[in-house]
Amino acid sequence: MTDNLESRLSSLEQQVKEILGKLKSATGKKDWSQSLGMFNDRPEMKRIDEAGRRIRKSDRLKRVDDRS
Repeated sequence: MTDNLESRLSSLEQQVKEILGKLKSATGKKDWSQSLGMFNDRPEMKRIDEAGRRIRKSDRLKRVDDRS
């Protein structure tokens, strides 16, 4: 039973290593943090950011009105 468990665990560890290796080679990046800021200078992103600011401001004003 222990040998079977150890062999299954070893097999799973190897599979995880292979999957992680494929992911790294497919993306060419080590992690998500390297993509931060890649859209900062794009006009579309500036419009999205501004729309988000307007929505948050509107939500804040609604909460203040609801408390009155």
